Amino acid sequence: MPCHPAAPPEHIKEPLAYMRKAQGSWEKRILKSLNSMCTELNIPLAQKRPANEQKELLNKWNEMGTDEPDLSLFRPVYAPKDFLEVLMNLRNPNYENGEQPSFKNHLGLIQVPLKVKDIPELKEYFSELGLNIGQLGIDDSAQVPPEFFENEHVHIGQKVLAEQDSAAAQQYVRQGCPTALRADLWALILNISNQPEDILYYEQLKSNVIQHDLLVDSLIYKDVKLTASNDDYYFVFEDYLYQVLLCFSRDTSVLEHFTYSSATPPKSYIRGKLGMEEYAVFYPPNGVIPFHGFSMYVAPLCFLYHEPSKLYQIFREMYVRFFFRLHSISSHPSGIVSLCLLFETLLQTHLPQLFYHLREIGAQPLRISFKWMVRAFSGYLATDQLLLLWDRILGYNSLEILAVLAAAVFAFRAVNLMEVTSLAAAEAVLADLSTLKVMPLLQIFLFATVT
Repeated sequence: MPCHPAAPPEHIKEPLAYMRKAQGSWEKRILKSLNSMCTELNIPLAQKRPANEQKELLNKWNEMGTDEPDLSLFRPVYAPKDFLEVLMNLRNPNYENGEQPSFKNHLGLIQVPLKVKDIPELKEYFSELGLNIGQLGIDDSAQVPPEFFENEHVHIGQKVLAEQDSAAAQQYVRQGCPTALRADLWALILNISNQPEDILYYEQLKSNVIQHDLLVDSLIYKDVKLTASNDDYYFVFEDYLYQVLLCFSRDTSVLEHFTYSSATPPKSYIRGKLGMEEYAVFYPPNGVIPFHGFSMYVAPLCFLYHEPSKLYQIFREMYVRFFFRLHSISSHPSGIVSLCLLFETLLQTHLPQLFYHLREIGAQPLRISFKWMVRAFSGYLATDQLLLLWDRILGYNSLEILAVLAAAVFAFRAVNLMEVTSLAAAEAVLADLSTLKVMPLLQIFLFATVT
């Protein structure tokens, strides 16, 4: 077991050899894409900025969104759909599931035998979301006026904050955070206090950004322009996103999460010293190559934190606890492979007719829901609903709720989906999730589903 004292380091990263191998191959593909872009555009991975450029960047640090560099030749290193193709081809070489199809076969796109929770186990795990327990995000209970629960819940939240009890805060947010307390409660759960030394550290990262120009800076610019800048909720935070993501790319403390992530940070070599380990450096310095949609992990946090160094620390902690699992191949229960399998298993078990219908018309449900899960629904749900969902991610210290919500969305739109005859039509039915209410959907799917 990974927790055994004699377990080698790679077992702590990922206990299954075939998963480690698949992640290694995927990383090679990403690097090949990055290197070919370097060669095509004749741009170095990193270079020192001339003094006049440094001064200019410093002067417009708080208004980088006004800059319009020509990024037409840059392309995202990969998009979620490329990653899904890799996950679909994952196989366990020790596992023989036979040629003959049987009722036990998994009919979805993910064909690896991992243990995922069924509805009874999910009910027990997410027991605080039960129909008889007060929730923020449910506002149609006639028996108990919602104000009564909210007032009491706010009062308890204030006591939790006064006590500065991180474990109590984690338990508390399972029922949702009052808007006014959310920023402080999340910071308490994530152990972020924004001390003077933290602010100084952020300023050092900022000076690193100003001194050196990295190729990934252009990828970050491009991603923000393609995603958050076009989003009705998040376009106003464009400057914050550049600041946070550019500093994040320089932060070597992020490398620590690779001890428990299946991924390995990419290495680059000083020019002319290829293959000589003493001249190797991690690239980018934080070891994380951004992909299409990466900036959407930061965008919702801008509603809660307006002080750049605190916003930065919250995002970094959310990334090294949760978000890294959404774009690396692993067998972890909160890893994207397990989430895909959980989503497909829930649909196949509890909505078999819908699952079979969509499969038959070439609209495998995972092809639609994958992008929601990879982004933790950021950019798909209305922000107030997204924050209620992320409350529960922090409360349960798990991303499994993303797969449950994805299945619940299909259940909610099942009648319309049974009428469609193509993937495009199915995507159209599920194109707009901005009117959905997260908590009623989760409650109905988990606690009102016949099992």
